[in-house]
Amino acid sequence: MTRLPIPDTIRFVKSPARDAVADNASVETLVAEVLKRVAAEGDAAVRDYSEKFDKAALDRFEVTAEEREAAVERLDPQTREDTEFAISNVRMFARAQFGTLQDLEVEIRPGVHLGHRNIPLDRVGCYVPGGRYPLLSAPIMSIVPAKVAGVGEIIACLPPNAHEAMIAGCHLSGADRIFRIGGAQAIAAMALGTQSVPPVDKIVGPGNAFVNEAKRQVFGPVGIDQLAGPSEIFILADHTGDAEMIATDLLAQAEHDTRTRVGLITTNADLAEAVLREVDVQLKSLSTAATAGQAWRDYGEISVCPDEATMIAYSDIVAAEHLQVHTEDAKTFARKLKHYGSLFIGPNASVVYSDKCCGTNHTLPTMGAGRYTGGLWVGSYIKTVTHQWMDEDGIREVAPPAVRQSASEGLEGHRRAAQLRLDRLQG
Repeated sequence: MTRLPIPDTIRFVKSPARDAVADNASVETLVAEVLKRVAAEGDAAVRDYSEKFDKAALDRFEVTAEEREAAVERLDPQTREDTEFAISNVRMFARAQFGTLQDLEVEIRPGVHLGHRNIPLDRVGCYVPGGRYPLLSAPIMSIVPAKVAGVGEIIACLPPNAHEAMIAGCHLSGADRIFRIGGAQAIAAMALGTQSVPPVDKIVGPGNAFVNEAKRQVFGPVGIDQLAGPSEIFILADHTGDAEMIATDLLAQAEHDTRTRVGLITTNADLAEAVLREVDVQLKSLSTAATAGQAWRDYGEISVCPDEATMIAYSDIVAAEHLQVHTEDAKTFARKLKHYGSLFIGPNASVVYSDKCCGTNHTLPTMGAGRYTGGLWVGSYIKTVTHQWMDEDGIREVAPPAVRQSASEGLEGHRRAAQLRLDRLQG
């Protein structure tokens, strides 16, 4: 779905059969009920919803230190090594990003001193989805940058039936406390606080429609990273595009969920037809074809543009979560693009590498939100707050215009506050 008009010179070799956003049936009423009950009943409501939605009857929600250590010990050695490799890369990139965030102090006029500080949040809640498979990269992406940012306490919530390896992933990533709570009730618990779960200042991490709606409803007193819709991948390609590679990358993302949006935007009609055929060929041998095939049938698209400018314009309208560039001069081409969640420049840069372990964050804007925001990063866990102080020269600079502006607006209290300091200085 796009809000902006699509150039009429684009020809669709395959159009999506459905609209992923429109298909997200309203869950507003149910989520509002969950939030209301958790606010009133705390742990009791969370326990009830865990039994109802997750079929899990738990005496306690928090994972003990012994259980955390046991989950790590039972982790397959190669899986642990790969998990720590991913953690290391995400940490290194987050630290490099953190280094760009500098406090500021500047005297913009004589005696007028302004500045800002970057202050880590006190407590953050990281929602870790259970998903169809144990997505070990999920806790890494939300917890590791929070740790680098210096967040005071990191709370992780994951569905009670999530794979034990996910607990290990939360532990290795640096979560201070881990709770077996999933769905909207987890968002409610972290936002409102219960007898077991402390209230957090901000909630991050992807989830299903119920999690997303719960984040939307609690936003305000509690911060959120973003409202995440179904995953998306678009590939921009010219005559140099490789049909087999493009089809492989589209299906790799399509296997996430039956509502994943996948697409090819190209200037080459022959490549468009070749990719259409290649997707069908690969689906015949793909073990996850039940999911990927449905996503492709319902939400897959292939469009042919008359020229590069139209391809760029349409890509910026879509503002895809993941955007791959398979063109002759990919680096030069990439600099012409403005709207996306994360950009993958050249055929060697697969979304899969970022999804898992290369170091950039895979929690990204969807549904066109790439037009106004980027994805989760170390800065998401920091608030940049301003300050100011004045000496006598500063009062002489700013008081007279402040007095005049206040008077013209009819705000006598403002005028007096501005004038008082000037009077005392002059007196």
